[in-house]
Amino acid sequence: MGPYRIKSIILANAVELELPSTIKISLVVNVSRIKWYIDHVDGQRQETLQPVIVEEEKEWEVERNLNKRNVSDQPRAAAVPVRRDLER
Repeated sequence: MGPYRIKSIILANAVELELPSTIKISLVVNVSRIKWYIDHVDGQRQETLQPVIVEEEKEWEVERNLNKRNVSDQPRAAAVPVRRDLER
């Protein structure tokens, strides 16, 4: 996402962003979620990949995922060791 401008500093660890109205998230975020925007550097190669046509629709092949986050609706089960000395 982004880049987006910082509208105001709320606290030492929170800022309010200028986001488009189509983005339905909180405007206030923790500064740990903010990264400096680095514009295109002269001489830096920018690849524009062409889509592959599959069943008359454009598709792009993902080479690798640079940022992955596992999210699950199920709570994680903790492993509980069985104590044999408590069995009757």
